[in-house]
Amino acid sequence: MVGASRSAPRRRRAMTKPIRVLVADDQDLVRTGLRMILEAQPGIVVVGEAGDGVRAVRLARELRPDVCLFDIRMPQMDGIEATRRLAGPGVDDPLAVVVITTFDLDEHVHGALKAGARGFLLKDAGPELLVQAIHAAAAGDALIAPSITARLLETFVARGGGPPPASPAEPLTEREEEVLRTLARGRTNLEIASELHISLSTVKSHVASLMGKLGARNRVEIAMWAYETRRVRPR
Repeated sequence: MVGASRSAPRRRRAMTKPIRVLVADDQDLVRTGLRMILEAQPGIVVVGEAGDGVRAVRLARELRPDVCLFDIRMPQMDGIEATRRLAGPGVDDPLAVVVITTFDLDEHVHGALKAGARGFLLKDAGPELLVQAIHAAAAGDALIAPSITARLLETFVARGGGPPPASPAEPLTEREEEVLRTLARGRTNLEIASELHISLSTVKSHVASLMGKLGARNRVEIAMWAYETRRVRPR
């Protein structure tokens, strides 16, 4: 698993330099549109494009972008496998990957998140949410489109059949349980701070503690664990 210290240098770079993004999608028109959206934003630059997963992985390893934006369905190697090779368990110095797809109920979405993706968006999410996801991933955070966060995780839990959720390394405190539940419902750090009447720095501290106790690499895995253990119930 990846500790918080490993991603800290990447967060510091993102604060002082433009966020470098690699875009991978098998449709030329989609890649062009994504590039135009991202490069219209201050502080973001697209450093490469790929039309298949094999080229995406090769370019990512050569260019070391701050964020990889991958479609799930690509020829030669799909976005899930590409994500696993760049951000999966055991990968040294993993890259930040955001998955963007047309299919909000695609059975491979959970696999992409488990493979290490820091975010999941639909292609019709809009420029604002896309830019937010890029910034969140570059900062070591994660973002799933709010409109599908709960449904995605609830669908995963309803399917069942997977291994039982791991027990935390240490018991969670009462406050950590509160942060866990609000995070799993798709709240941002600012929203958690407002809802629980605590400071933003305190929220960040609790999230880091949850990652350590749960062996989670990002907020997505924290949220999955909350649903797996029924701390957050399907609506």
